Amino acid sequence: MILGRQHRRLAAMYNSIRICRCLKAYPSTIRQCGARRSYSQLSSMQLDLKRALQSADSQSVNGSSFSDRSQLKYARRLVIKLGSAVITREDEHGIALGRLASIVEQVAECHLEGRECIMVTSGAVAFGKQKLTHELLMSLSMRETLSANDHARKDVRTLLKARAAAAVGQSGLMSLYDAMFSQYGVKIAQVLVTKPDFYNDETRKNLFSTLSELISMNIVPIINTNDAVTPPPQDDDLIKSKGKKVISIKDNDSLAAMLAAEVNADLLILMSDVDGIFTRPPKQEGAKMIWTYNSDMADIIQFGKKSTVGTGGMDSKVQAATWALNRGVSVVICNGMQEKAIKSIMVGRKIGTFFTNAPTANTTPVETLAENARYGSRILQKLPAVDRASAIYALAELLISKQAAILDANEKDIAIATKEGTAAPLISRLSLTPAKLKSLAIGLKQIAETSHTNVGKVLKRTKISENLNLTQVTVPIGVLLVIFESRPDCLPQVAALALSSANGLLLKGGKEASHSNKALMDVVKEALATVGAQDAISLVSTREEISDLLSMENHIDLIIPRGSSDLVRSIQDQSAHIPVLGHAEGICHVYVDKDANLEKALTIIRDSKCDYPAACNAMETLLIHEDLFTTPFFNEVCDMLKRENVQLFSGPKLSSRLTFGPPQAKSLKHEYGELACAIELVSGLESAVNHIHTYGSGHTEVIITENSDAATKFQRDVDSACVFHNASSRFADGFRFGLGAEVGISTARIHARGPVGVEGLLTTKWILNGDGHAAAEFAEGGGRTYVHEHLPVDN
Repeated sequence: MILGRQHRRLAAMYNSIRICRCLKAYPSTIRQCGARRSYSQLSSMQLDLKRALQSADSQSVNGSSFSDRSQLKYARRLVIKLGSAVITREDEHGIALGRLASIVEQVAECHLEGRECIMVTSGAVAFGKQKLTHELLMSLSMRETLSANDHARKDVRTLLKARAAAAVGQSGLMSLYDAMFSQYGVKIAQVLVTKPDFYNDETRKNLFSTLSELISMNIVPIINTNDAVTPPPQDDDLIKSKGKKVISIKDNDSLAAMLAAEVNADLLILMSDVDGIFTRPPKQEGAKMIWTYNSDMADIIQFGKKSTVGTGGMDSKVQAATWALNRGVSVVICNGMQEKAIKSIMVGRKIGTFFTNAPTANTTPVETLAENARYGSRILQKLPAVDRASAIYALAELLISKQAAILDANEKDIAIATKEGTAAPLISRLSLTPAKLKSLAIGLKQIAETSHTNVGKVLKRTKISENLNLTQVTVPIGVLLVIFESRPDCLPQVAALALSSANGLLLKGGKEASHSNKALMDVVKEALATVGAQDAISLVSTREEISDLLSMENHIDLIIPRGSSDLVRSIQDQSAHIPVLGHAEGICHVYVDKDANLEKALTIIRDSKCDYPAACNAMETLLIHEDLFTTPFFNEVCDMLKRENVQLFSGPKLSSRLTFGPPQAKSLKHEYGELACAIELVSGLESAVNHIHTYGSGHTEVIITENSDAATKFQRDVDSACVFHNASSRFADGFRFGLGAEVGISTARIHARGPVGVEGLLTTKWILNGDGHAAAEFAEGGGRTYVHEHLPVDN
């Protein structure tokens, strides 16, 4: 929680944002200050800070460090330590310029947001080595340089003493920092220190007075140890200075910890070349990342060797971090080579190891949940099909027998949503009713029936050679992550599909349905317990950001987002290494052909648009054959849609033929997701198909016609996941397709397409049975030949 001195810093930051908002009235002043945040962004930041202040006011003071990553966005004063391995090239001669430039950009952005940044940097030795290497090589005689037997070049590195390299590189390093920070209008100052400066009360007092003065002048201090004259490291962990214990300054980690404590920093970021703290050296088998560390964990860590560059190992980082934490400074140890590490930490992302004095949370780490899901998937796969089906039947029955508890939990979510002014359609999606639960139970029983034939189904059998037979069978994908919004009813649906397909499953629901999701998850766990697979499915209820879950490629095999097009698109954009199954938009078309039955057309159009306008399978564009424009049908369809309160927009061709009528649509490639749609005229079937291919999203398209040849051609030529003839687009649904339910609708072209039921959650593996066969025996003269005979499939 945000406590003690943290409250004072929040108040100061709140005031600085308020002042910055006022300055927005004077653009030239803002440009001079380097501020790059919009007025609305500043307003949002100020509101967040105000809420944090109100939260802090209501809490008792019993500490001063942050207890949760989500609070790090309120850190005002930062100390950022860059290790040698982070900014030094692999050859240890020179600076990794691209990496350093990225870090400088992040520090500059933090500074321009109103945070107070102090940097502790390595790199002078590496910078100096680069310059000295060049000078030493130039000073060699031409004979020595050209001699094939001379090893002067190899000996150059041994001639470069670290202290001399530091003396040569210090000015160049600071010039580089100055040039980089000046691109953002940020002023810097070098503060060069030696370790004894911290143990002498007078110099120590002067040092922190200088830092305070620089910060007050909006300057970023960059602190280096003077490695040209620094004495050997102290051996004692703590040194007394007139009775006051200070940490032994052995390296830049302990230096940064000392500075962070002395300047009352809110957050210390120690940037290294590893992702964080592991239970043992990261490359050792069984090493596990420790995402959140407290002092109780000291005994579970085995340290390895330190980095090949720099002076500090991981054990020194842990000691420094713990020392700073005990003095009220929150700490994160992270990999400085990770893209946007600082900014990710500041927004609460799960980056590096977070040090806190708060008790370890009782919630199971999401990595453990994913490992359990993998193990649970293997248990489900071993089970007879009848057992998986029985578990789904049990879940269906529990939805009814535990109905009272589920509806009570749902009422809590609805009460909160109503209090917060949530729109009525969203509350409708959030609500559960006895009728919904009954419908869910029916759908789950349909899924149970499919469980008897899906996993382990033989798709193909081939006789490769005599007594060498190949079989292709269906198997689960592995571990699924399903992210869904608002609708708690999708939780048991997706759980049943995962159970049927023997997949492990992680579910991440929206906070608006937290009580409902928990109640439903309880009945899912109860159903899983009947077959001994309680951990196969879990609800992720920790504060993990979705972006953190999307980076777990070692644990998760497929991501399925269910919700708005914005959610799906965001997941697709953020997931770099895990496949995403879904559709970003549902731009569905209904085409009324000249040979359509117009009564059918009115029924289908009304249902496609008005039955559930927020659904992804709702009609967004109505295409009408131009021959029908001058008939009464055109006015009838427009009047019908208006009576249903549908807002109409016209396409360019229709607009050009209207004197008065609906306003022209800004875009025909648009998903309204509400009672609104576009109407456009087309010259015929070919024109309709071309329009769909130009503006559609590949979801669902409909043709209304009595001409069977036109219907066949439309269904052949339209390249979408679902193509219907004389039926509403709203039939594009897993339950309506007889799949029991769906995990979502996919517009992808690889793997599943359209409503994704159990079959879409399966992949295959090949099983080969031989009798001592060797591939070499099939080479020329080997005595064996390939048959490749297709065998009948028996399931």
